[in-house]
Amino acid sequence: MKHAKRIAALCLAAALFLTGCASGASGSAAFSPESPVTVTVWHYYNGPQQQAFADLVNEFNETVGREKGIAVQQSSQATVTDLETSVLAAANREVGAPEVPNIFAAYADTAYAVDRLGLVADLRPYLTDEELAEYVPGYLEEGAFSGEGTLKIFPIAKSVELLMLNATDWEKFAAATGADDSAFATVEGITETARQYYEWTDAQTPDISDDGKAFFGRDAFANYMIIGARQLGVELLRVEDGAPVLDFDKDVVRRLWDNYYVPFINGWFGASGRFRSDDIKMGNIIACVGSSSGAAYFPDECILSDTESYPIEMRAYPCPKFEGGEDFAVQQGAGLVVTNAAPQEVEASVEFLKWFTEAGRNLEFSLGSGYVPVKKEANEMTFVEQAMDAAGASSKMRAIITNAIGMTSENQMYTTKAFRNGTAARAILNDSMVEKARADREAFLALTAEGMPHEEAAAQFVTDENFEAWYEETRTALEMCIAG
Repeated sequence: MKHAKRIAALCLAAALFLTGCASGASGSAAFSPESPVTVTVWHYYNGPQQQAFADLVNEFNETVGREKGIAVQQSSQATVTDLETSVLAAANREVGAPEVPNIFAAYADTAYAVDRLGLVADLRPYLTDEELAEYVPGYLEEGAFSGEGTLKIFPIAKSVELLMLNATDWEKFAAATGADDSAFATVEGITETARQYYEWTDAQTPDISDDGKAFFGRDAFANYMIIGARQLGVELLRVEDGAPVLDFDKDVVRRLWDNYYVPFINGWFGASGRFRSDDIKMGNIIACVGSSSGAAYFPDECILSDTESYPIEMRAYPCPKFEGGEDFAVQQGAGLVVTNAAPQEVEASVEFLKWFTEAGRNLEFSLGSGYVPVKKEANEMTFVEQAMDAAGASSKMRAIITNAIGMTSENQMYTTKAFRNGTAARAILNDSMVEKARADREAFLALTAEGMPHEEAAAQFVTDENFEAWYEETRTALEMCIAG
């Protein structure tokens, strides 16, 4: 009976959408304090982000929600992957799955998959041209995957990638060697600095050979592949006439390989914890590229053992770019998707989303989470600085937000368009080189443990033939995936 009612509601909502969403477009709400409506939201926020979101949901429920008869119930699904799994299970009405929520956080590929089931509401009729003009255009474009003039992902917060540094240990290295953080501006500068850091740390123990330390690591490796290629003039995965097109340019991919695989094999880069912030905390690396929203998790201390630890200071920088490359940076951060429920639930959902993205309120969420606000006004530095002063933002959060907003203003923000099997294609880009580098690094260490010199062992892996074999295997996997 419950499913029957749900299907009837979906059919009614679809009919209203086909006639122009008169209820939403006219602004005549079908809810009130006497006839309230409940809106469910699934997200993947944890820690500071979850608390910041929950605080704002509570504020809405106690103010505007109470006045208008809207109650928002929010639920964290733990991780992005867990959220995607739960949403798709609910959308496909799998046995034991709960009902589809009114709102769920999603990247374009997941939203696209749910939309193909006819479950995603187009929110464009609920916003005026004046309201839309307040948002950063690129953030709205991501939600227009059904065609121009549609909006199926509502932007509420975005994130960029930053370089984050354990400045405490960096200063020791810089003082001893003259290393300069101006090298952080480029990918090649990071690679060279990492080589120097490995050699310097190796020299600290002259009686032990080849025990240098890694300098750098990366989260979200697919971003490196996609954005690095875009900076170098190639769009690895683009959509033409609704179909994905692969451009796995060998020269560009080789440059990506030379600035990750090669330094990883040599021990200049590292990745052992679940996230690179874990590696920072354990003292395995001292610099990493990660999401601005994840920067809030940057550790305050380095814990080397149960008995040895020391405090560290974080310093943030713009994400490094390839030398001579174009000014592209990754646009990430899931938006919120509204499902085709009863008309009053859709309209109530939009009411909450508009409230949440009001400039000052959205910036409040940013200061508690590390995300970038989505309205133009909230990205103006004067406005941001005033908000940070009023909120008493920490030096860490000031560095994160200032650099993140600087990234959005100084670069063309880019994210791949949604297409069928897009998540699987991204997974190949995310894992292929990383897994190859890890496996070959283990083999490298086995050779050096047997007494083979570092350079000779590295030469077994850093070869044109090794790259060619990996390149062909990965290209074939991508081709099969997008042809899927």
